[in-house]
Amino acid sequence: MMRGALAVLLDLEDDLEVVAQVSDGSAIVPTARESKPDVALLDIELPGMSGLDATAELARTLPACRVVIVTTFGRPGYLQRAMAAGAAGFLVKDGPIEGLADAIRRVAAGGTVIDPELAGMALRAATNPLTTREREVLGLAEDGAGIAHIAARMHLSQSTVRNYLSDAIGKTGTRNKTEAALLARRNGWL
Repeated sequence: MMRGALAVLLDLEDDLEVVAQVSDGSAIVPTARESKPDVALLDIELPGMSGLDATAELARTLPACRVVIVTTFGRPGYLQRAMAAGAAGFLVKDGPIEGLADAIRRVAAGGTVIDPELAGMALRAATNPLTTREREVLGLAEDGAGIAHIAARMHLSQSTVRNYLSDAIGKTGTRNKTEAALLARRNGWL
């Protein structure tokens, strides 16, 4: 519903044209290859593929397509990850449509647009201390998976999973894997 509403509102702008819409993250890159947009608006949490993964894939395979993340998840860690993946903009959904249209124009012209309040929070926030593997293990632990399940799913030994979890707990200053996963999610590291 949100995607459709944004498309309708953006189509009302004289100088903007919505060339495609997708409901599944895994359709983003193939659709962008077909429609060749100047700017892609992506959310972070999508079925099939996250907006962050799609941003990185677009940056690799279709660098002329600039990405603006538009999300309700205004967290410093997400902003940092989006920019590292190649996004040119990061906005929270509660802003006015005029602001979004202006941001699209600025990004299409080669600029970068970041929600100012979130940018300030990101500058004050701690950087993500977790490695990729630690994030993957915590992501599975977040859903309540046990060590044996995580090890089997990631094709690792149980002792290796314990080590990753222990390192993540130590780096986050939490007491257990559940607290570490919650803190990592809250900071946008997962």
